[in-house]
Amino acid sequence: MNDEYKESEVKEETNEEITFEETNEEGEVDIRDTVKKLRQKIKLLEKEKQEYLDLSQRTKADYINFKKEVEEKRADDRKYATRRFIEDIIPVLDAYDGARNNTQAWEAVDANWRIGIEYIFGQLLSVLEKENVTRYGNVGDAFDPLLHETLESIKVTDEQLNDTVVKVLQSGYKLHDYILRPARVHVGVIEK
Repeated sequence: MNDEYKESEVKEETNEEITFEETNEEGEVDIRDTVKKLRQKIKLLEKEKQEYLDLSQRTKADYINFKKEVEEKRADDRKYATRRFIEDIIPVLDAYDGARNNTQAWEAVDANWRIGIEYIFGQLLSVLEKENVTRYGNVGDAFDPLLHETLESIKVTDEQLNDTVVKVLQSGYKLHDYILRPARVHVGVIEK
């Protein structure tokens, strides 16, 4: 609002007409007075020009920053475009893990069928890797609260198992650096 006031003040001052017909007592045009008024008007016009230049530069900088923000947003949107789809696939991956971990039922089915399912699962993981999806969470990994969700703490006596993953209930998945789902694990805690 203060800038608007200054602009209108400058405009009013610069709109003031300078007349060359002002005469002194002898009927002559007073050149000194006219030059003084012209200099004042030049100063006001220069001030106004600088204000417009500053405004133009600020507007240009704002536009450049806006363009950068839009490009960054577009890049992020492209990077994570498959996120929802992959989140919908995670339960399918969990179902495979559940079937594979049920050794009694897994061993009871035909070996050729198991090989086929493992091949299909491998293809699915390969496609996900191409989309920069990483599967993680293994027994023996150091516990990281940013990557793992502890569902239970298991008391251990071995010092090397302290604060490590002792059982993986569900694998974790990352898309680039974004955690789609943390690995759900049991963590070893040393008895004291």
